[in-house]
Amino acid sequence: MDLEINLPEVVPAMTLPNTVFFPQALLPLHIFEPRYRHMLKDVLASNRLFAVAGLDSARANLADQFEPPHRIASVGIVRACQENDNGTSNLLLQGLCRVEILEVLTDEPYRRLRIKALPSLPLDEAETEVTTRLHQDLAKLIGVKQKLGATVPPEMAAFLRGIEDPETLVDLAAFSLCDNPGLKQKLLETLDIRARLELFTRHLRREIDEIRLRQKLQGHLPDDRISHN
Repeated sequence: MDLEINLPEVVPAMTLPNTVFFPQALLPLHIFEPRYRHMLKDVLASNRLFAVAGLDSARANLADQFEPPHRIASVGIVRACQENDNGTSNLLLQGLCRVEILEVLTDEPYRRLRIKALPSLPLDEAETEVTTRLHQDLAKLIGVKQKLGATVPPEMAAFLRGIEDPETLVDLAAFSLCDNPGLKQKLLETLDIRARLELFTRHLRREIDEIRLRQKLQGHLPDDRISHN
């Protein structure tokens, strides 16, 4: 997806627990806190851009830290927004690019960050064949996971398998299918596309192996009676 958008050096931001936002992804948000209502009003009146960063839980309990963000986040653009009668809003944010957080400039009246864009590392010719194979493997594994009864909506599985760009596939698959915030953050921080594909492919293979083993052990018993096997 080619987007002719000049990324500013300073952007507003939300820092959210257990949330990892990826380029290309569509993130629905419900805006209700006063600070974020203020932020959204300013964002909609300007370039419609803001960042979403995950809360760094390892630093969150330190006395000198207020909602510490992970160093790598994503900037998105507001694609749709509906204000409710009570002043809250529902919006859809589309990811544009990874960014490195260089500095938290202020938290009043809402958080503003100084950032720089982090493009993925370009693939050389020697990696193209390997990346293509990993891309194909990942698409197949998504289908296998869906067929095994995992919570993968059929339309989502079909959509992901139809994506031709390896980077877009792994980012959207990680955003949509990965329930582990720590792994998702690691995938977001991995700028090497081949390494990102390898990491998430290994994760899916482990998940599929666990599903198959659980189904074998369970047999025909329902979930609440698996201990009887």
